[in-house]
Amino acid sequence: MTSTPSDTPVQPTEAAPANDQATRQARSQAVHPVLEKLFELYPHLFGNEFLPLKLGIFQELLAAHPEQFQRDTLKAALGRHTRSARYLQSVAAGKQRYDLQGHAVEDVSPAHIYLAMLELFRRRQGRSNEDLRPRLRLQLIAAFETSGLTRQDYLSQVQTNDVDANAILEEALAEFDQKLARQEALFRAFEASGKTPQEFAEMYGMNLRDVMAALDRHPSTVNPA
Repeated sequence: MTSTPSDTPVQPTEAAPANDQATRQARSQAVHPVLEKLFELYPHLFGNEFLPLKLGIFQELLAAHPEQFQRDTLKAALGRHTRSARYLQSVAAGKQRYDLQGHAVEDVSPAHIYLAMLELFRRRQGRSNEDLRPRLRLQLIAAFETSGLTRQDYLSQVQTNDVDANAILEEALAEFDQKLARQEALFRAFEASGKTPQEFAEMYGMNLRDVMAALDRHPSTVNPA
C-alpha cells in the first residue's frame, strides 16, 4: 500500500539545513490556501474538531477535486494537518477514521495511536520542566487495554527502534501487570471474606466505588450483590 500523509506514522522532525529555509517558507505559504479549501469543503473533518482521516483519503481528494488540488500542495497540506497537535490528539484518543462523507469507516491502528501519543509526549516534555512520563505510561496502559491484544501482539505492532520509547512502553506494561496483580489480590480477599462489597470496603477502609470497579473488572465477578 502506498503511504499517504494521512496514514504515515509521525516521526520526530529533524532540523532543516539553512539553505532549505526559502523552500520551506514558499511551501508553507502554498499550503495555506489548500488548508482553507479543505476546511471549506469538509468542515466536519477539518473544522473545529479534527478527526482521523480514512486511509487513502489523499487519492480520494485528488480524484474528487482535480480542479481544486494539485498533488504536491495537497500532499504538503495534509502533511501539515496530520502533524498538528489537534490531529494527533484525535488519533491518540483512539477515535475512528472518517471518510469524506463524514462516516466512521475504520479503527485507528494501535501503532498509530502509540506513535501519536509518543509525539505529543515529546512535544509537551520539550516545553515542560515536569516529568511527563508517568502520565504517558497511564495513557499507554489505557491504549493497551483498549486494543484487546495480547502483550506479545501489542509489542509486535507498536515497538520501534527508539530505545527510550521502548523503555517507557515496557515500564507501562510492567505497571499494568502490577495493576492486574493488585486487582487479583483484592478479588481473592473479597471472595474469602464472605462480605458484601459495602462491608468489605468498610472493613478495609476503602472507597466502595473503587472496590466495585475492581470487582467488575474481574472476569469471575458478575454483578456482586
